[in-house]
Amino acid sequence: MKKKGGRKILGFMVKEEKEENRGSVEFQVFSFTNKIRRLASHLELHKKDFSSERGLRRLLGKRRRLLAYLAKKNRVRYKKLIGQLNIREQ
Repeated sequence: MKKKGGRKILGFMVKEEKEENRGSVEFQVFSFTNKIRRLASHLELHKKDFSSERGLRRLLGKRRRLLAYLAKKNRVRYKKLIGQLNIREQ
């Protein structure tokens, strides 16, 4: 997350700090996706880091459950989110 002039730039999510809804499903999935990508690049260098691999699996499961919830509740928001994050559909 980079900060520029009172705004946080979060990829596709650019909002004023006060208006940022960190509890939304989209923000949580976005956050998990960033952590997953960071852990995946770490594991490419450190192949025997099994603790980080376990953490990666936990994050993948959490993200999968959130995406399943979003797909069930609002299919349009789900499609838009996976398109923006460039992740596969379940």
